[in-house]
Amino acid sequence: MTNSQSQALNDYTAAQERFAKLGVNTEDAIQRLTAISISLHCWQGDDVGGFERAADTLGGGLAVTGNYRGKARNADELRADLECALKLIPGKHRVNLHAIYAETDGKRVARTDLEPKHFARWIDWAKAHGLGLDFNPTYFSHPLADSGFTLSHRDAKVRQFWIDHGIACRHIGAAMGRELGSTCVTNVWIPDGFKDLPVDRRTPRELLRDSLDKLFAEKIDRAHNLDAVESKLFGIGSESYVVGSHEFYLGYALKKDVLLCLDMGHFHPTESVADKISSTLTWLPELLLHVSRGVRWDSDHVVILSDEVRALMQEIVRGGYLQRTRIALDYFDASINRVAAWVIGTRATLKALLLALLEPLELLREYEGNGDYMARLALFEHLNTLPFGAVWNHYCATNNVPDGIEAIEILKRFEEDVLSQRDFSSK
Repeated sequence: MTNSQSQALNDYTAAQERFAKLGVNTEDAIQRLTAISISLHCWQGDDVGGFERAADTLGGGLAVTGNYRGKARNADELRADLECALKLIPGKHRVNLHAIYAETDGKRVARTDLEPKHFARWIDWAKAHGLGLDFNPTYFSHPLADSGFTLSHRDAKVRQFWIDHGIACRHIGAAMGRELGSTCVTNVWIPDGFKDLPVDRRTPRELLRDSLDKLFAEKIDRAHNLDAVESKLFGIGSESYVVGSHEFYLGYALKKDVLLCLDMGHFHPTESVADKISSTLTWLPELLLHVSRGVRWDSDHVVILSDEVRALMQEIVRGGYLQRTRIALDYFDASINRVAAWVIGTRATLKALLLALLEPLELLREYEGNGDYMARLALFEHLNTLPFGAVWNHYCATNNVPDGIEAIEILKRFEEDVLSQRDFSSK
């Protein structure tokens, strides 16, 4: 054992004793954290480009800022980048795919005609690495989405195209879940909405309801595929009205028994997504979370250990919702090393979970139950100075994952040796 390893172990032992005085078993917290899988979003690696090439630019109110060197240009590079990231993230996790990441061997395949075979390499790769996969239909960057409407479009033929695309994606998700032995969550998000004030808010929502009913009509084994619907407050080009609002999808999820997806960047900056957890899970069996960092608006910044992320994970742990919550990431930053963005965001999410798992819940609940709010607040403040970092470093060490400083050096070497060598004259 090196001197640094010996010191880290001593630090952990001291931290273990500090937490034990409050009735917290750090080994138990680490064990519980190890069982949690985060779904990494593939689209961080190539700026939501995909491999379809049906559109030159993003649509649907999506925008990626930056042009940092090293963007993945094909599926093999994207998978290699993900492998690098996963080696720097403790635990066993998942990868979240969009339909535009199909591999069609250069052939033009309509989104309605996508099949599991177009994701066979992704499935084989995930199986080889012991990963689960999640999936998303792609309702943007397509000529039939240029109007800003898809499943709520006034034209029945356009709606049917997008319904058929969603149906195809459910079959792909089910195949992923079946092949990998790990349930795939297939999440529906659409960009539909108006930039300026609409006259008729009712009709698009009734059309969306009918389209979703057709999309989800076929019963699929929930052991293989779980359906989810994702709301949004507003976006670029839909500032005044979004068809798939939170209230719309909450009602739909309750009535149709699908998962509700709460994206942290899809609400007003002063809204607490954490506060929505217990409210929705009072009525819904499960939730899907997209962890993001909205700055001013839904700008999908890389997740950090912010107050908002800490509050979200505290609510999941305090409420006993870990088994009922599926956690995924959703951000895209092209202004920094894209692989590092995965590592930073996922590690921050795991840190927030570990902090929540290290809370002395029994003591806090006792104080609260007795109306001793002074003691509760004082204990909250005391927890901020406990040596959480030593526990985190121990967790990383037990997973053979480097600490933060060493991870930075590995990422820099990967950038110099791999990312900077890519030819960006063509994608």
